[in-house]
Amino acid sequence: MKKIILLIAIYLVSNAINAQQKKIWDETKEEKTERLAWWTNDRFGMFIHWGSYSLAGRHEWVKKYEGIDDVDYKKYFDNFNPDLYNPREWAKLAKAAGMKYAVITTKHHEGFTLFDSDFTEYNVTNTPYGRDALKEWVNAFREEGLKIGFYYSLIDWHHPEYTIDRVHPLKPKNKEDYKALNKERDMSVYREYLMNQVTEILTNYGKVDMLWLDYSFPNGDDGKGREDWGSIELIKKVRKLQPEIIVNDRLDLKEYWGGWDFTTPEQFKVKEWPTYDGEKIPWETCQTFSGSWGYYRDELKWKDNKQLLVLLIESVSKGGNLLLNVGPTGRGTIDYRAENALSEIGDWMRFNNRAIYGCTQAPEAFEVPDNSLLTYNPETNRLYIHLLDYPLQNFTLKGMKGKIKYTQFLHDASEIKISNPVGHWIKEEVGEGDVNLVLPVTKPPVEVPVIEVFLK
Repeated sequence: MKKIILLIAIYLVSNAINAQQKKIWDETKEEKTERLAWWTNDRFGMFIHWGSYSLAGRHEWVKKYEGIDDVDYKKYFDNFNPDLYNPREWAKLAKAAGMKYAVITTKHHEGFTLFDSDFTEYNVTNTPYGRDALKEWVNAFREEGLKIGFYYSLIDWHHPEYTIDRVHPLKPKNKEDYKALNKERDMSVYREYLMNQVTEILTNYGKVDMLWLDYSFPNGDDGKGREDWGSIELIKKVRKLQPEIIVNDRLDLKEYWGGWDFTTPEQFKVKEWPTYDGEKIPWETCQTFSGSWGYYRDELKWKDNKQLLVLLIESVSKGGNLLLNVGPTGRGTIDYRAENALSEIGDWMRFNNRAIYGCTQAPEAFEVPDNSLLTYNPETNRLYIHLLDYPLQNFTLKGMKGKIKYTQFLHDASEIKISNPVGHWIKEEVGEGDVNLVLPVTKPPVEVPVIEVFLK
């Protein structure tokens, strides 16, 4: 018995030590919720992928996909001169679309930086453009009242000490060749470089609201994870430099408290609110208009307006955010197709943003009507019914009798009457606890009409 008690004690102490080791930052759950409050309220942001690859105009991974070496790839650096770059226009476009924050690529996998760095010559100030493009962007977006975020690639295909891995343009055909290729490379030198550059972007541009680090792929000898990046020391530095910043989950620190703030499903819709260890967690899906993040001149697979609106609405209906990407051209303009798409989103958001900002997943007590999505504002106690397929006059809300004060269309505040079903041959009666709304025959002139329900 004494031996069993001793083993239990050792087990408990070991778990306590492990739990302590897994804690990177001293912050309570309540404090974290408060720190993320602006972001969970705003729900909708702009992602911006912009670098020297925009001159190639055929995907931000062009160096990898086409196996371009540093010598041939340098032409994009040598000719980077976005003479039409006006970040104020970008900021106004984002704001008009209903976006509340924006995240820009300070450095993507190619290694080129949009900021003036003391640690590399491979930065924007050494191109024909010759100015710190990031500084101009920060000032412009702040002037429009938008929160700012920095994307920084952990991966670097340009740095000579970054060891070749399975996503590198120099990836060998045979795994046994990695050792020879990396013989003269020292990842510790790159780790220091990474730390120095992240310190630069979090020191030289004032308050930064969000940091998007991308990405870890730790499985296998040809991958990279927390040890390669020095993730624990890096996140500690981030928290020290910008205590209020929000950080994504791609440092390979998922099990560490303080190692991340939100999860990032990419290019797909989640089936339900994501969880970790059985608890719902903050999340944001990052999505493109087409199939590419960077400017892709010949890309034709663009989502239409309804697809994009449903993407936003559905994300909020499951408690999440949408970060929607634009890939500016080599001259510094927003692709006309993205500009048109943002304008259409803005037309809808102008009249319906109340169903997005401050909203989240509706309580489970509310049954989702057919062909609809629900969002809910817990502060105002209002339920929003997004009509994806406009019904013919009668619209029944199950189990809502006695719970409704008033109903209206959100876009024009016109009353929607609660009444018995209309029609000469209706056989089905509304259930005892149900409510029937009588909608106009003609669909309102908005892509996705929204019913605003004032709850008792």
